[in-house]
Amino acid sequence: MNPLEAEPVVTARLDLVPLGIGHAEEMTEVLADPALHAFIGGVPESAEALRARYERLARGCPEPGVSWLNWVVRLRDEDCLTGTVQATVTASGHGRVAEIAWVVGTAWQGRGIATEAARGLVGWLDRQSVRTVTAHIHPEHRASEAVAVAAGLTLTGMWQDGERGWLRPADPQAVVARANSASPQGS
Repeated sequence: MNPLEAEPVVTARLDLVPLGIGHAEEMTEVLADPALHAFIGGVPESAEALRARYERLARGCPEPGVSWLNWVVRLRDEDCLTGTVQATVTASGHGRVAEIAWVVGTAWQGRGIATEAARGLVGWLDRQSVRTVTAHIHPEHRASEAVAVAAGLTLTGMWQDGERGWLRPADPQAVVARANSASPQGS
Protein backbone atom coordinates (compact mmCIF):
# COMPACT_ATOMS: atom_id res chain seq x y z
CA MET A 1 0.00 0.00 0.00
CA ASN A 2 1.14 3.51 -0.74
CA PRO A 3 2.02 5.71 2.22
CA LEU A 4 -0.56 8.31 3.15
CA GLU A 5 -0.01 12.05 3.36
CA ALA A 6 -1.99 14.40 5.58
CA GLU A 7 -4.56 16.44 3.68
CA PRO A 8 -6.69 19.34 4.91
CA VAL A 9 -9.83 18.22 6.76
CA VAL A 10 -12.76 20.56 7.32
CA THR A 11 -15.38 20.07 10.04
CA ALA A 12 -18.23 22.31 11.20
CA ARG A 13 -15.98 24.67 13.20
CA LEU A 14 -12.45 23.44 12.57
CA ASP A 15 -9.79 23.18 9.92
CA LEU A 16 -7.35 20.33 10.41
CA VAL A 17 -4.28 21.69 8.65
CA PRO A 18 -1.33 19.43 7.82
CA LEU A 19 1.39 20.24 10.34
CA GLY A 20 4.15 22.52 9.11
CA ILE A 21 7.36 23.75 10.66
CA GLY A 22 5.89 27.26 10.60
CA HIS A 23 3.24 26.20 13.14
CA ALA A 24 5.84 25.76 15.90
CA GLU A 25 5.71 29.34 17.20
CA GLU A 26 1.92 29.44 17.71
CA MET A 27 1.81 25.85 18.98
CA THR A 28 4.40 26.73 21.63
CA GLU A 29 1.75 29.01 23.17
CA VAL A 30 -1.07 26.45 22.75
CA LEU A 31 0.94 23.75 24.54
CA ALA A 32 2.56 26.04 27.16
CA ASP A 33 0.45 25.11 30.22
CA PRO A 34 2.37 22.55 32.34
CA ALA A 35 -1.00 21.12 33.52
CA LEU A 36 -1.66 20.02 29.92
CA HIS A 37 1.20 17.53 30.21
CA ALA A 38 -0.17 15.72 33.30
CA PHE A 39 -1.59 12.90 31.16
CA ILE A 40 0.41 13.19 27.95
CA GLY A 41 3.80 13.42 29.64
CA GLY A 42 6.72 15.69 29.03
CA VAL A 43 6.95 19.41 29.65
CA PRO A 44 6.13 22.45 27.53
CA GLU A 45 8.72 22.81 24.78
CA SER A 46 10.42 25.94 23.50
CA ALA A 47 9.65 27.12 19.98
CA GLU A 48 13.08 25.87 18.89
CA ALA A 49 12.50 22.38 20.32
CA LEU A 50 9.02 22.20 18.82
CA ARG A 51 10.36 23.35 15.44
CA ALA A 52 13.01 20.60 15.56
CA ARG A 53 10.34 18.01 16.39
CA TYR A 54 8.11 19.24 13.55
CA GLU A 55 11.08 19.01 11.16
CA ARG A 56 11.56 15.34 12.14
CA LEU A 57 7.85 14.66 11.66
CA ALA A 58 7.87 16.40 8.27
CA ARG A 59 10.60 14.03 7.04
CA GLY A 60 8.21 11.16 7.69
CA CYS A 61 8.73 7.78 9.23
CA PRO A 62 11.86 6.03 7.98
CA GLU A 63 10.14 2.67 8.38
CA PRO A 64 8.58 1.39 5.11
CA GLY A 65 4.81 1.00 5.23
CA VAL A 66 4.35 3.50 8.09
CA SER A 67 2.90 6.99 7.64
CA TRP A 68 3.20 9.70 10.28
CA LEU A 69 0.25 12.05 9.79
CA ASN A 70 -0.02 15.23 11.84
CA TRP A 71 -2.40 18.16 11.77
CA VAL A 72 -2.81 21.38 13.74
CA VAL A 73 -6.37 22.19 14.73
CA ARG A 74 -7.50 25.69 13.73
CA LEU A 75 -10.70 27.11 15.23
CA ARG A 76 -12.06 29.07 12.27
CA ASP A 77 -14.20 31.62 14.19
CA GLU A 78 -11.26 32.67 16.35
CA ASP A 79 -8.62 32.12 13.63
CA CYS A 80 -6.25 30.45 16.04
CA LEU A 81 -4.59 27.10 16.58
CA THR A 82 -6.02 25.11 19.50
CA GLY A 83 -4.22 21.76 19.39
CA THR A 84 -3.16 18.82 17.25
CA VAL A 85 -4.40 15.47 16.02
CA GLN A 86 -2.19 12.73 14.71
CA ALA A 87 -2.34 9.27 13.22
CA THR A 88 0.37 6.70 12.68
CA VAL A 89 -0.87 4.47 9.88
CA THR A 90 0.66 1.07 9.29
CA ALA A 91 -0.01 -1.25 6.39
CA SER A 92 -0.77 -4.80 7.50
CA GLY A 93 -1.97 -7.97 5.84
CA HIS A 94 -5.51 -7.02 6.87
CA GLY A 95 -5.43 -3.45 5.55
CA ARG A 96 -4.36 -0.18 7.10
CA VAL A 97 -4.31 0.29 10.87
CA ALA A 98 -4.10 3.72 12.54
CA GLU A 99 -3.16 4.71 16.06
CA ILE A 100 -4.55 8.17 16.75
CA ALA A 101 -4.03 10.84 19.39
CA TRP A 102 -5.26 14.37 20.09
CA VAL A 103 -4.37 17.26 22.35
CA VAL A 104 -6.17 20.56 22.85
CA GLY A 105 -4.63 23.47 24.74
CA THR A 106 -6.15 24.16 28.15
CA ALA A 107 -7.60 27.52 27.05
CA TRP A 108 -9.85 25.71 24.54
CA GLN A 109 -10.78 22.61 26.51
CA GLY A 110 -14.41 21.89 27.37
CA ARG A 111 -15.72 23.26 24.07
CA GLY A 112 -15.96 20.01 22.09
CA ILE A 113 -12.93 20.83 19.96
CA ALA A 114 -11.10 17.55 20.66
CA THR A 115 -14.26 15.57 19.92
CA GLU A 116 -14.90 17.37 16.64
CA ALA A 117 -11.25 17.08 15.60
CA ALA A 118 -11.06 13.36 16.47
CA ARG A 119 -14.30 12.66 14.57
CA GLY A 120 -12.95 14.58 11.59
CA LEU A 121 -9.71 12.59 11.73
CA VAL A 122 -11.50 9.23 11.96
CA GLY A 123 -13.76 10.22 9.05
CA TRP A 124 -10.71 11.11 6.96
CA LEU A 125 -9.06 7.80 7.87
CA ASP A 126 -12.24 5.97 6.79
CA ARG A 127 -12.01 7.67 3.38
CA GLN A 128 -8.39 6.42 3.14
CA SER A 129 -9.55 2.82 3.67
CA VAL A 130 -8.10 2.55 7.16
CA ARG A 131 -9.85 -0.51 8.61
CA THR A 132 -8.84 -0.32 12.26
CA VAL A 133 -8.35 2.73 14.50
CA THR A 134 -6.78 2.53 17.95
CA ALA A 135 -5.83 4.96 20.70
CA HIS A 136 -4.09 4.67 24.06
CA ILE A 137 -5.37 6.85 26.89
CA HIS A 138 -4.23 7.38 30.47
CA PRO A 139 -6.75 5.56 32.72
CA GLU A 140 -7.53 8.73 34.70
CA HIS A 141 -8.05 11.00 31.68
CA ARG A 142 -11.86 11.00 31.59
CA ALA A 143 -12.15 13.85 29.08
CA SER A 144 -9.97 11.99 26.59
CA GLU A 145 -11.97 8.81 27.16
CA ALA A 146 -15.13 10.76 26.28
CA VAL A 147 -13.46 11.92 23.05
CA ALA A 148 -12.60 8.32 22.19
CA VAL A 149 -16.20 7.21 22.73
CA ALA A 150 -17.52 10.09 20.62
CA ALA A 151 -15.08 9.14 17.84
CA GLY A 152 -16.45 5.59 17.83
CA LEU A 153 -13.73 3.82 19.81
CA THR A 154 -14.46 1.21 22.46
CA LEU A 155 -12.41 0.41 25.54
CA THR A 156 -10.48 -2.85 25.27
CA GLY A 157 -8.68 -4.89 27.90
CA MET A 158 -5.31 -4.08 26.34
CA TRP A 159 -2.69 -1.87 28.01
CA GLN A 160 0.40 -0.16 26.59
CA ASP A 161 2.87 1.88 28.60
CA GLY A 162 0.37 2.42 31.41
CA GLU A 163 -2.42 3.52 29.08
CA ARG A 164 -5.64 1.69 28.25
CA GLY A 165 -6.27 0.58 24.70
CA TRP A 166 -9.25 1.78 22.70
CA LEU A 167 -10.41 0.30 19.40
CA ARG A 168 -12.72 1.39 16.60
CA PRO A 169 -14.30 -1.65 14.98
CA ALA A 170 -13.73 -2.16 11.27
CA ASP A 171 -17.50 -1.99 10.52
CA PRO A 172 -18.32 1.70 9.86
CA GLN A 173 -22.02 1.18 10.76
CA ALA A 174 -20.95 -0.07 14.20
CA VAL A 175 -18.85 3.06 14.61
CA VAL A 176 -21.80 5.38 13.95
CA ALA A 177 -24.19 3.39 16.15
CA ARG A 178 -21.72 3.23 19.04
CA ALA A 179 -20.83 6.95 18.84
CA ASN A 180 -24.49 7.96 18.81
CA SER A 181 -25.60 5.71 21.68
CA ALA A 182 -22.64 5.72 24.09
CA SER A 183 -22.32 8.15 26.93
CA PRO A 184 -18.94 9.21 28.31
CA GLN A 185 -17.81 7.73 31.61
CA GLY A 186 -17.62 10.00 34.58
CA SER A 187 -20.16 12.52 33.25
